[in-house]
Amino acid sequence: MKICLISFDFWHYDEHIVEKLSDRGIQACHINIGAFTHKNTGERIKNTFSKIFLGKNPKYHKRQSFILESLEKIGKQDQILVINPEAIEESIHQKIREYADRNIAYLYDSMARNPATHLLHYFDTIFSFDDNDVQNFGFEKITNYNYLDHVPASKQRPKLDLFYITSYDQKRLSALNLLINRLNPMKIKFEVYMVGKKGWKNKLNQIIDKKNIDVLKFGRKKIAHHALPAYYKNTKVILDLMRADQTGLSFRIFEAMALEKKVITDNPTIKTYDFYNPHNILVLDKNFRNVKKDFFNTPYEKLPEEVYHKYTLDHWIDTVFKLNS
Repeated sequence: MKICLISFDFWHYDEHIVEKLSDRGIQACHINIGAFTHKNTGERIKNTFSKIFLGKNPKYHKRQSFILESLEKIGKQDQILVINPEAIEESIHQKIREYADRNIAYLYDSMARNPATHLLHYFDTIFSFDDNDVQNFGFEKITNYNYLDHVPASKQRPKLDLFYITSYDQKRLSALNLLINRLNPMKIKFEVYMVGKKGWKNKLNQIIDKKNIDVLKFGRKKIAHHALPAYYKNTKVILDLMRADQTGLSFRIFEAMALEKKVITDNPTIKTYDFYNPHNILVLDKNFRNVKKDFFNTPYEKLPEEVYHKYTLDHWIDTVFKLNS
């Protein structure tokens, strides 16, 4: 069987899908749009000039061509999975359709954030983690997946009580500021790593109280994907704050599951899932007044094996690619 994945794999989650398929003996390939780079400094300068002075981005168009060039090399596929199809022009989707016996889409983001209505007819099956989109558009429901190896809490010695990694987002930072104010009197060991452009750091004073700024560690480069589990192993609890127009579960939930970490989240939909356990997951109320120190001091309660397996990457690829049917 030949399966191709097409995506803009900024956070390197998608590569795990290809690795897992290859482990199953499937001929799998990944057209990573995000991996396309300029050939040299001259091209990079020309692209910058064009964006600033001409309002055009040649790199965007070269990435579209990169998809077709890659498909020409690998040939016809049994299945093609496109993650977040709105990043690809409609004319390219027409060509992708010609290379696939079965064409699948998975929407990492909600339709409210990244509309893709005009592209949906190119796919045989569309999966989404967003409950509202599943109900409104008739998509197949699937969550993100647990791609990490299981590491029991008993084999870890965390030094932090709470850790959070985020990009710059005013909604989430406002919630974060309120949470820090709730936690400070409890003497909680709390660390936040924020990824973003250097100029964003100057805006923090407008959102975060001055006394709370020291909790934040600011970096222009994201933490390497392979290094992220080490940060999570060093904490008892992982913080998960929603973006605007999001109802689906982020990867943090499943990373926490693999590492037996508790979660504090402002996503109320998590209560509808079979893995929800109030001993492990604290859903914040309106003013975050339900945050208590006891939550950090009580142990994680293990999930039943059948529930844990349901959210693994193995089960995910079986479902998406119909490998057991």
